[in-house]
Amino acid sequence: MTTKGSGRRRWNREESLIVFNLYCRIPFNVSNRSHPDVQHIARLVDRTPDAVNMKIGNLGSLDPELKEQGIRGLGHASRLDQATWNEFHADWEARIEESQNLIFEREQALGVQSSNREEIPLEGEERLAPRRIRVNQDFFRGVVLSAYGGKCCITGIDLNKVLVASHIKPWKHSNSREKLNPRNGLCLNALHDKAFDRGLIAVNDDYTIAVSSVVSQSSNDAVRRLLLEYESQKIKLPSRFHPHPEFLQWHRDEVFAQ
Repeated sequence: MTTKGSGRRRWNREESLIVFNLYCRIPFNVSNRSHPDVQHIARLVDRTPDAVNMKIGNLGSLDPELKEQGIRGLGHASRLDQATWNEFHADWEARIEESQNLIFEREQALGVQSSNREEIPLEGEERLAPRRIRVNQDFFRGVVLSAYGGKCCITGIDLNKVLVASHIKPWKHSNSREKLNPRNGLCLNALHDKAFDRGLIAVNDDYTIAVSSVVSQSSNDAVRRLLLEYESQKIKLPSRFHPHPEFLQWHRDEVFAQ
């Protein structure tokens, strides 16, 4: 994390929401003034890349999961930083939509667009208005894949086109605090995403993998190789936004086929 001085103009709430959106989407340890996303957001909030990077460092000082890894961030978090942190964690869906809309509006006003938007769908059955779907998908997928380093947390597969930002507690069963909460996500390849979705595998509170007896009873070598061999192995944990035990328990109670 590299930083230099920031501008003197006070940050306002809209700017803080926009930077927090970025804070979630890029790995903390790669944030620097030369990062293209930092430079893009700096243009949108009319700040220097140094100022945006420093803001990310201040937000990092509020992150308990970074602290557990011995990463302290910067030491100048403001009351606005804390308020922004609290706003997102109180209602992820509302704040994601608000911050994404702010980004979109400023991009339109400046005639620019981020180059990292994806049109890859999430799993799930609910259908919203097309633009809202994209707004939600872009953020959730980006945050989850970034947190897991772009690798399936079970197999380590790193082919972006087969990776899914999989909900632990499905969208249709989640409230606004849960639907887009990054701690309700796992980065899985398409096969293990489907197995998780159908209750053939689950994740225990100690992050080890449980495999359904349905799989254990199979004599098919491919099934055993692709699923059963991972039983009791620990998933690769993300750098932040660890899967919340409450969501893991819900999946084991409501979806997992014992």
